[in-house]
Amino acid sequence: MALVLIVDDSPTEVHVMKTALEKHGFETDSACDGEEGLEKARHSHPDLILMDVVMPGLNGFQATRELSRDPATAAIPIVMVTTKDQETDRIWGLRQGAVDYLVKPVSENDLVHKTREVLGG
Repeated sequence: MALVLIVDDSPTEVHVMKTALEKHGFETDSACDGEEGLEKARHSHPDLILMDVVMPGLNGFQATRELSRDPATAAIPIVMVTTKDQETDRIWGLRQGAVDYLVKPVSENDLVHKTREVLGG
């Protein structure tokens, strides 16, 4: 079973994504900010990280850049999941190392489809 780490400071968003993914057979873990996301990614080596952008402290762009440049976590795919819907934000997220970019609100179908697609299933 694939482990998906959800990094988002909104308990509601985390709950919605966890519920959708777990219903479709994924194991999930969550972190409430970029710092905790880095720590959990390095410790549990998830199969995929869903990363919000706007968070206190270390934001999603910074956390993605750090994870994608760290040899210990560089192989973990990161999908940005954010309300930032400008094309420049999407391009910046991909330049930081994200493999894809979803704009909130994300439907359950889109979330599950993207998760399966990135994980090769």
